[in-house]
Amino acid sequence: MIPLPAPVRLRPADLVLAGLAGLRGRPLRAALSALGIAIGIAAMVAVLGIGTVSAAGLMAQIERLGTNLLTVTPGKSLEGEAAKLPLTAVGMVRRVPGVESVTATGRLPGATVRRTDRADPSGMAEANGVIVEAARADLLETLGATVRSGAFLNPATERYPAVVLGSVAAERLGVARAGPDEQVFIAGRWFTVVGILEETGLAPRIDRAALIGWTYAAALGFDGHPSMIYERSSEEAVTAVSEVLAATVHPEHPTEVDVSRPSDALMVQLTAASAFDSLLLGLGAVALLVGAVGIANIMIISVLERRQEIGLRRSLGATRRQIRLQFLTESVAVSALGGAAGVIVGLAVTLGFAVLRGWPPVLPGTAIAGGVLLAVLIGALAGLYPARRAARLSPTEALTTT
Repeated sequence: MIPLPAPVRLRPADLVLAGLAGLRGRPLRAALSALGIAIGIAAMVAVLGIGTVSAAGLMAQIERLGTNLLTVTPGKSLEGEAAKLPLTAVGMVRRVPGVESVTATGRLPGATVRRTDRADPSGMAEANGVIVEAARADLLETLGATVRSGAFLNPATERYPAVVLGSVAAERLGVARAGPDEQVFIAGRWFTVVGILEETGLAPRIDRAALIGWTYAAALGFDGHPSMIYERSSEEAVTAVSEVLAATVHPEHPTEVDVSRPSDALMVQLTAASAFDSLLLGLGAVALLVGAVGIANIMIISVLERRQEIGLRRSLGATRRQIRLQFLTESVAVSALGGAAGVIVGLAVTLGFAVLRGWPPVLPGTAIAGGVLLAVLIGALAGLYPARRAARLSPTEALTTT
């Protein structure tokens, strides 16, 4: 009896070509099979990328604005009524060791800001979300804010009907630039817009405020009590200053004073964004699961359709292992192509988001590598059963199947 020749070993290059032959023969089916994987990988890479960019942007913003800014606001009295900060509060805070600068703003309740004097102001207080605040000339120095157009209040202009608009306030009032021709109507008087601020970041209240001079505000009924105190101290003295700030501002009733650090709000925002990212990652995982089921289904159909091909290859000497590896390679190839497309789409979304927000385009290296590896793993798992099923077919059974 003549022994059968040893089966030829399938080289890796031949294995890849055999696996890709099924994709070339049915390109539309392969594309649709890879679509689910591409959507899932794109969603996960985009979520991780946007999260990375957002974290980098917020951290850069925090580093630029600093974590050494503290704010002081009046709380509630023991009777539950709104408290007031003392007139001497700013001067008292300035004496605290470690304090580098301090300033204040004062609220003018009931004052409205409009572009015309013809509208009825009754019941319109803050209808456009713009508040009127008395501001000191050193406000920008303490906040670290910048002027977009014009100039900020100075010892001369704060004595006259001049106003500086926050970034949000200017947008809502339709004021694009500062100048002598730009005026707004505040509390029954015309004010010239001498400046427009950039977004402050740590002081959203200033962003939606119309700031008038502390001296001139007295003519509109301002009582001189600050409604918000901004304080900058050295980084190493922040904790010590925050502990004594309430008692310094209001020695008689320190419990009626609220002290906070605005940068903490950005950190909370960063934490909230991370929690939301986890939800979106879950949705991306669901899309990957659907894609894996789709690939498994398509591969099973492919095995049923290509029984004669399998039988012919077995008759020519292909081993069960070679047949199994052929279909497993085809499944991995479909998933890997979808994963690569998903990574490209996810990175494009990440870069677009970074450019749109003006944040550093930090690419998530872990997400890029993990996305491709995850796609390969999903393809291997999804194609395992169809590949084993194809390998179990005998040559006679496969060739006689129509």
